[in-house]
Amino acid sequence: MAFDEITDPFRRLLRIMERLQEPGGCPWDLEQTHESLKPYMIEEAYEALDAIDRGDYEDLKEELGDVLLQVLFHSVLAARFGRFHVDDVLRTSAAKMIRRHPHVFGEVEARTAAEVLANWERLKQHERAGKASAGDGNGEGAQPPSVLAGVPSNLPALLRAQRMQEKAARVGFDWENPLQVLDKVEEELRELRAALEAGDKAHSREEFGDLMFSLVNLARFLDIDAENAVRETAEKFRARFAHIERRAHEQGRKLDTLTLAEMDALWDEAKSAEQ
Repeated sequence: MAFDEITDPFRRLLRIMERLQEPGGCPWDLEQTHESLKPYMIEEAYEALDAIDRGDYEDLKEELGDVLLQVLFHSVLAARFGRFHVDDVLRTSAAKMIRRHPHVFGEVEARTAAEVLANWERLKQHERAGKASAGDGNGEGAQPPSVLAGVPSNLPALLRAQRMQEKAARVGFDWENPLQVLDKVEEELRELRAALEAGDKAHSREEFGDLMFSLVNLARFLDIDAENAVRETAEKFRARFAHIERRAHEQGRKLDTLTLAEMDALWDEAKSAEQ
């Protein structure tokens, strides 16, 4: 069937991706593996996030399409080697969504978002335990999988830290209020200062990590997404530094000839322009 004769948009796109990986298709596509495609999956996801941050919904439409292309690429690749088909991906996802929402599709009650998350975590733990039992061949006496097992190790560090803290909190391992977390932040800051004063580089690195982890915990208590907050601050820094570069160029000067005081003045100028 010609591509133009396929009226369902999803199936049309799927058929295009299949054709690219068929004999006589695209040489580049035919060389790819799940491993080689990993960077593109991450890159396309971040480009979609960038479109969301910019509020550019036309661009978001395109970037979501690119994310979908990666899902289809992996699915078609898997089908080529008899591993699974995209329909298996869809069926698995649909079954999971129904199973994870018993308050919508079943008899369980969940009146708040917090109750939904708690139910979600319990269901995930139950599913992991079932997979572990199936893998071992026996579930008797086997240690259940960790509460943190579902947090991918290759997430960005701040995001990974926050997800781990959220999961631990859902089973009761948490502070009682944000002031306790702030006390912990101040404790870690003192320990970092002591390590720096002692000239202990290895200990300083460890204490810096502890401080960052505590700050992420504070962000969680304040209902702040730590990853997004730091990304927004980085973007603010980029914009202000670009102002310094632009003003230096307007003055006919190279950036490295400006004094720190002059750069600070231009930085303050950029801050004022934002208000």
